[in-house]
Amino acid sequence: MLYLDPPAVPWRGRLWSHLISDVSYAELHAFAEMLGAPRRGFDRDHYDLPAERFRAAVWLGATVIPSREVVRLLRAADLRRPKPRASAEARQLPGQVGAGGVLPAGVRLG
Repeated sequence: MLYLDPPAVPWRGRLWSHLISDVSYAELHAFAEMLGAPRRGFDRDHYDLPAERFRAAVWLGATVIPSREVVRLLRAADLRRPKPRASAEARQLPGQVGAGGVLPAGVRLG
């Protein structure tokens, strides 16, 4: 089944929804193609859908859900792909000493 939340996320002067599937990414991509949504709108586990396509998505069969349900449904379907967390070394600023007073590999002071 396909779901989307109401357009509420502002970005680049527009409001956006999140379009998801609780079945498969193949179902999600096929539905997005029917909507005319470009593949670049796919972000790991959902499509960012502009408010202008919201009514068409509902007309084609997507179910409107509260925004808080998007991640819950993706997790329940084992389709959630969260953003990768940066490692502790990657988060350090150049010249910062790592945990335990040790510099990250390849970093030297002075």
